[in-house]
Amino acid sequence: MPEPIILGYDPETLRERIDVEAAEARLDEVRQYRSLAALTEQVVLLRMLGRLDEAFEVAQAAYRQSRFTGAREDALGARMRRAQVQHYQGKLDTALVELTGCVDEAVAHEWHEHAGFALQYRGRVKFEQADYRGALTDFEAAQDHRERQGVPPSQLEPTTFAIRVTRAVLEGAESPADDAPLGVGIPTLDA
Repeated sequence: MPEPIILGYDPETLRERIDVEAAEARLDEVRQYRSLAALTEQVVLLRMLGRLDEAFEVAQAAYRQSRFTGAREDALGARMRRAQVQHYQGKLDTALVELTGCVDEAVAHEWHEHAGFALQYRGRVKFEQADYRGALTDFEAAQDHRERQGVPPSQLEPTTFAIRVTRAVLEGAESPADDAPLGVGIPTLDA
């Protein structure tokens, strides 16, 4: 079993706390592959490692490749990951616009899994912009979509954690400590 990469979540930023060595080792393993799945994983790993320029380049390549497949859901997933990188680059307004388009498309097509992830990501951007009420609305909607999809409770942890932290901020309480279970892997769309 591979080493867990995501160890939990930061209660102030909602960003992943990672095992850097495990992330770098996994990146070395998938770097040689050019499939959409491999590019997707590379984007996630590079973003979490803070190598944002590289992450954006790979995200662009993944988006271009997803457009060639003709699967709109693949293109939507690639757009969400690209917007996540833009969020981490500090391009909050750009990320918010892109993620809003992703939410609209996913909801219109009833792609609950994608809607849940897009709402989760958009909520993180709103959280960083101190729009806590908007963030909470997005996180709760994300949880609803993901539950409709039948996501196991262990994979809902980033969303439930974000909801707890955001409610605590709105209530003026101290953010709860990160008690996400250890050993969280890299989900297909989330991270």
